[in-house]
Amino acid sequence: MALWRVHVELADTPGRLGELATAIGGSGCNIMSLHVVGEPADDGSVTDELLITMPDGVDPGGLVARIEAVGIPCSLLVRADAGELSDPVTTALALARWVATEPASAPQAVARLLRAQLIDPALARSAVASSIEPHAYVHQVRLGNQPLHLGRSWPFTATELSQAAAMVELASQLRLSITPPVSPPTTRDRVLLGDGSEVVLRLASGADAPLVAALHARCSPQSRRSRFLDPSPRLAPQTLTRLLGDPDAGSIAVLALTTDEGSAVGLANLESLGAGLGEFAVLVEDSWHGRGVGTALIRRMVQLGVDAGWVELRLAAQPADIGLTRLLRRSGLRPHAEIVDGVVKIHAELPVPVQLTPR
Repeated sequence: MALWRVHVELADTPGRLGELATAIGGSGCNIMSLHVVGEPADDGSVTDELLITMPDGVDPGGLVARIEAVGIPCSLLVRADAGELSDPVTTALALARWVATEPASAPQAVARLLRAQLIDPALARSAVASSIEPHAYVHQVRLGNQPLHLGRSWPFTATELSQAAAMVELASQLRLSITPPVSPPTTRDRVLLGDGSEVVLRLASGADAPLVAALHARCSPQSRRSRFLDPSPRLAPQTLTRLLGDPDAGSIAVLALTTDEGSAVGLANLESLGAGLGEFAVLVEDSWHGRGVGTALIRRMVQLGVDAGWVELRLAAQPADIGLTRLLRRSGLRPHAEIVDGVVKIHAELPVPVQLTPR
């Protein structure tokens, strides 16, 4: 099952949206989101963007043929990333927050807002001249004295470019007025998953409460019961606060986020038990299971534990979750498990950091 982006030119007449949905459903595909991305043409039609899931074995060309058979022009069909299913308003706010805390991140934030890539000016000129992929469309904006070349495989709309201009203006104002932060910015690492998609790993903070609450609500009752022994979609305020971590109290939380940082897809917690021992727990959104998010989070937990000088990680799980030991092994650990009073007790020794002896 793959995610695709589709652009169609849809006339503003009753019934056309229903015909489009019928054509897509008839090809075996499912519409995940739909919104207007273009401005009305002279005939009143607008460009609608759909994100659809296409089952393996379905011919993309056959989907286009079905759509155009009902008189709806299809102007784009390209692969998309699962991270793009996040709410666009939430994404824009998350990117604005990123720029506010780290003004130097503005080029990457603008690129993510436009779902484009920052490209080399020489490649930009080549792409414009030859109109070849992967950057068939290139747009230039200026951030102060710095030109940014943004490329992607489908046209930029006036609405998108106005949003990018607002982000650039925000970054420019912050560069003029902001003072350097007292503490270093939160470290963010992009991690490539096994299916080719990416997530961003970073430490959680109190400001991430809405992201964690939304992640918990999206998880299935089974996943919530496995992690919290409670299938309720709502977290108690004290539980939510604890999940965000408190380094001063010896607890750390790491988030796995979509690349635009608008949605959390995984959460790992690490809490000190004293005497070099740490207890950890992991939650991954169901639609992201089997893609390597849990392994990436555990590897980060292991590194944090080693850096803190801990010697062992511990985990309590339900018997049905004994598969967690596989995740630990994939992360380079050698876990041991035993069942005590119906609860699986898992523990794994952490690697000892190599001490370099000066000569």
